[in-house]
Amino acid sequence: MEDWRSYDDVAETYGRVHAPRFAEAARDLVDSLRIQEGERVLDVGTGTGAGADEAARTGAKVVGIDRSLGMLSVAHRERPSLPIVAAEVIDLPFRDRTFDVVLGNFVFAQFAKVETALFDITRVLSSGGRIGFTTWSDGKDAFQDTWIELIETVIPRDMLAPAYAGAAPGHDRFKNPQAIEDALRKAGFRHVRTDRKRYQWTYPRDDLVEGLGTWAVGRFARNMLGESSWASFLERARTTFADRFPDPLNDFHDVVIAVGSLPS
Repeated sequence: MEDWRSYDDVAETYGRVHAPRFAEAARDLVDSLRIQEGERVLDVGTGTGAGADEAARTGAKVVGIDRSLGMLSVAHRERPSLPIVAAEVIDLPFRDRTFDVVLGNFVFAQFAKVETALFDITRVLSSGGRIGFTTWSDGKDAFQDTWIELIETVIPRDMLAPAYAGAAPGHDRFKNPQAIEDALRKAGFRHVRTDRKRYQWTYPRDDLVEGLGTWAVGRFARNMLGESSWASFLERARTTFADRFPDPLNDFHDVVIAVGSLPS
């Protein structure tokens, strides 16, 4: 069985449905980091490159990394001038003190070992270098509740446990801004601060259903069901959402923006 945690098979959907909306949070993160023209910036977990693109708009020299070749393929097609590298955050293929800024848009909770990831990020940052992340800060809403209700009609709840815990092991922990601050300070960062901001993203109803399939539970279920059964499930999900919700849908989310810097 393929690794269901991979984003390769959902990269096109993610790039079309989520990336344009999540770029708004990336833009606010870039503003919080005060990225300047000419600075060297690394976007970890760049996905389709939305965060890197926002950083590049400042005139910074940006590189994006991601473990998903599918995501990087979309990034290369949509942003051909963006330098991208297939790499893991815990083993960055860069020399010490290569970058002035490291950022990550909605990836912090996905680090299997936060301390290890921050250790290597610190290694590639210059003296006084800055770091910044966005993380989700809210729980489930009516859309996600309906999605989980549907998923549990085809996959037993106890079998979904790996999807809840495996793909984003820090999701519950890092919804708390204090937990993010503590992790950054423990890694040696100073002047750490967090802000919570609410975003409203409007989706065509069918797009949101497809987009929900890119998250961990959806990727797990797709892998378990196979493509034919997954297509049938999505059709049933579209029908259920049409019965319960208007079109388009307004999706509200609270997001933590966390930044800090190394001592000079």
